[in-house]
Amino acid sequence: MKIGITCYPSVGGSGIIATELGIQMAKKGHEVHFITSNVPFRLDANHPNIYIHQTDINDYSVFRYPPYDITLASKISEVIVEYDLEIIHMHYAVPHAVCGILARQMAGRNVGIVTTLHGTDITVLGHDMSLVTAIRFGINGSDTVTAVSESLKAQTLELIGPDKDIQTVYNFVDEKHFNTIEREETKQHMKERFGISNSTRVLMHTSNFRKIKRIDDIIRTFHEVHQSVDSILVLVGDGPEMNSIRRLVKTLGLEDAVIFAGQQTDVKSFYQMSDIFLLMSEKESFGLALLEAMNCGAVPVGSTAGGISEVIRHEETGYLVEVGDHETAASHINRILAEDTLYGSIQTRMLEDVKTRFHSDVIVSEYETLYRQLIEEQNHA
Repeated sequence: MKIGITCYPSVGGSGIIATELGIQMAKKGHEVHFITSNVPFRLDANHPNIYIHQTDINDYSVFRYPPYDITLASKISEVIVEYDLEIIHMHYAVPHAVCGILARQMAGRNVGIVTTLHGTDITVLGHDMSLVTAIRFGINGSDTVTAVSESLKAQTLELIGPDKDIQTVYNFVDEKHFNTIEREETKQHMKERFGISNSTRVLMHTSNFRKIKRIDDIIRTFHEVHQSVDSILVLVGDGPEMNSIRRLVKTLGLEDAVIFAGQQTDVKSFYQMSDIFLLMSEKESFGLALLEAMNCGAVPVGSTAGGISEVIRHEETGYLVEVGDHETAASHINRILAEDTLYGSIQTRMLEDVKTRFHSDVIVSEYETLYRQLIEEQNHA
């Protein structure tokens, strides 16, 4: 198959999944064309069967803002014609699905359009009434639409009201990179690096530090845990909430127990060092970092927001609490860190569940089947 993929190339769950999906498709022998504004973040090496088409966005004086949408659509149409693409996979309804529809019309080719909804295009943009019509148009104009969780699918149907059927296809973990191989060795090395004793338990969170991530709940959860358990909290990432989080840490007297690691390219090492991974978001369509941490052996504690409750099976592969309930979260953490047998059994079930439901082979095969079905439908149209 000849597949075009458009996504945001920067760090973020949608771009990571789009890139990993393209890499896996290329490994299966398919021809993959990334059509983006820059080289995708995770595409850090040359891969056979992968081609990159970068969209150059010029700043014309006649436009108030650079015309990203029109330029991208034009580039996609060029690649469709030049390489005879059979499928274009658009990650995000707005602007990418809309660009894909326009590109198909420009190219005059019967190329199939798959659109994947990742969250922000619905949970944030979907509340902007000026964009609802455009989002609905992007969804309805696509041939196949997927959402990364049942929660996101339900939100889309409620907020946007499209006529198109939406299939849930979960995100997947790159198990060749995120795994428990050498976990103990990495944990020891990382603890030495940060001056953490071997007996100290490590709690971790990584994100873009936006208010929606409710990192203050993570700090308050850790504050309660730290009172009874020899523990350290590691925060990886940066963002607009950083200053307020630093103030809260200082107010609670946790300066010596919280490590602000900043942006990191090797997040895997932090996952492998961690005993507990926290994701207490107010909204979360899926939570890819959560899945990656789990497959590196960190037991998760998360809120019931969105797709988190679909990734974590409560009391089986981790723990779920209501949004804002840091006291219950701390109680769960205190219990499992005090009972090695309980922690081990949850960790074992967690790793098996990730392998069963979120393995790359499982999810990539689902998309491969969707592509083939759509191509067959387009050929008979």
